[in-house]
Amino acid sequence: MFFGGLLFVALGKDPVAAIRTIFYEPLFGQYAFYYRPQLLVKGAPLVLIAIGLSLGFKAGIWNIGAEGQYIMGALFGAGVGLAFYPYEAWFVFPLMVAAGAFGGWIWAMIPAFLKVRFGTNEILVSLMLVYVAEQFLASMSLGLMKNPEGFGFPGSRNLQQYESAFNADLIEGSGMHWGVVAALIAVIFAYVLLSKHRLGFAIRVTGEAPRAARFSGVNPVRLVLFCMGMSGLLAGLAGMFEVSGPAGQVTIDFNVGYGFTAIIVAFLGRLHPVGILLAGGLMALTYIGGDIAQSQLGLPAAAIQVFQGMLLFFLLALDMLTHYRLRFGTAEVV
Repeated sequence: MFFGGLLFVALGKDPVAAIRTIFYEPLFGQYAFYYRPQLLVKGAPLVLIAIGLSLGFKAGIWNIGAEGQYIMGALFGAGVGLAFYPYEAWFVFPLMVAAGAFGGWIWAMIPAFLKVRFGTNEILVSLMLVYVAEQFLASMSLGLMKNPEGFGFPGSRNLQQYESAFNADLIEGSGMHWGVVAALIAVIFAYVLLSKHRLGFAIRVTGEAPRAARFSGVNPVRLVLFCMGMSGLLAGLAGMFEVSGPAGQVTIDFNVGYGFTAIIVAFLGRLHPVGILLAGGLMALTYIGGDIAQSQLGLPAAAIQVFQGMLLFFLLALDMLTHYRLRFGTAEVV
């Protein structure tokens, strides 16, 4: 809060007004009745993606490319929906869910396979694949998925206008859509897996003591494939629920950085499912409050992103200063 305030002062803004706008207005301001449901809309994809990432992070498997898996899940899911347009049937949306999960999973399997087969670095491969996915997104927006009735503008048909493919609010105006339900299920699943299941034990041991994990019979290949696949699957689901609901269509600028922000959410939540749920709500609050601050106070969007990054930076500083202490003195030359 303090250094965030200094950032806003450096930009010539009132720090108290800026922080109040970001954290207070969405919950208790004049238009809170509109912004509160948006907390669920913004928080659901963050929690879904962060839960998947946390499984790998706990095991020391670093999937940094969730943004690409989010995009591919959206493309696969939207592709199924658009393929059935304008046919109305109950099974269209479940097929979109399955396709979205598969799209994210198969995209995550590329760095997973390369790691277990050739020993490549999953951080670099998964991150580079984000840019490949973005090119696929642009290509689909301008090509195969382009709306034939869109007067030449890039982007697909609006799935919100196709009832069988629309991820509508389960309770009108509440923001509670199927993506929110999936996020809550993912939290419960991850909690049970990590605390009650043998696989969860293998994940925790591998991250904390890799040698002990090997001696206890943990198969590292299977663990990499599972953690990468699960994180990709959940990121793909997040993309599918977003494109069929709040976003509504495939566009060039569909991805807004949820895959990268989810990394912050995972660590803010201490890689614990319940912590991630709370951290997702906090980051959703900064997204919504940041939008309000941009419109009311003229804060640049980049300043809000820097403020979000500060949360992770200071959390990492807390960990470092908890385990180490600073010692000042002259270095000894041996």
